[in-house]
Amino acid sequence: MKNLIKPGLSLLLVLFADVSFSQGTIPIVTSNALQNGQTEYSITLQLLGLMTILTLLPSLLLMMTSFTRIIIVLSLLRQAMGTAQTPPNQVLLGLALFLTIFIMTPVATVVNEEAIQPYVNSEIGLEDALLRAQVPIKTFLLQQTRESDIQTFISLLNDDVQYNTPNDLPLNILVPAFIASELKSAFTIGFMLYIPFVVIDLVVASILMSMGMMMLSPMMISLPFKLLLFVMVDGWNLLIGSLAGSFAQI
Repeated sequence: MKNLIKPGLSLLLVLFADVSFSQGTIPIVTSNALQNGQTEYSITLQLLGLMTILTLLPSLLLMMTSFTRIIIVLSLLRQAMGTAQTPPNQVLLGLALFLTIFIMTPVATVVNEEAIQPYVNSEIGLEDALLRAQVPIKTFLLQQTRESDIQTFISLLNDDVQYNTPNDLPLNILVPAFIASELKSAFTIGFMLYIPFVVIDLVVASILMSMGMMMLSPMMISLPFKLLLFVMVDGWNLLIGSLAGSFAQI
């Protein structure tokens, strides 16, 4: 059972590793120092770490993966087509989630091989596992983050720490810089998606005005042409392929 719970440990375990209870209470949170310098945590403490990880998963999914860019682009595409709630939010979220899993699989594989499996096999301690897990995650974040965004958050931090290499950047700087870059990339892609649909709206509106049909909504006429254009160019395949290809793999 311990081997199944160990992968769920988080930084919270490090913070609580030295917590002890007064005499007479139940020692539900304990840690033992091993001869090889590693620390072994009790089952209760491991369960606490696992529950903490589960509560943080939504934030980690949004802030440190490709999910943000994908869901914003899909939402902007739906607005550009003028299809209201079609596809529904559940479909867009499901598509964004599974596309995120597809894109992040190489990163997860490296984390599993370099950090989780050695820790499960008791080859390394928790601290070493956390440090090893950060390497592929930082690599992915750096590949998608603009240098200008990183410099912005370094200046906002206002400290005198010098970072020799990009991998030395802490996550409290890298993650918000990554989010800022993702928002910029998502809106740039969304702007490019809007252009052909705006052109169709302008053409339809001009034709209706020239025919004197000012009371007829241009959206009602342009929507079928937008759908036809999107289907004819195999829009979903192009969009999904472009989104997946926009993320450099490690």
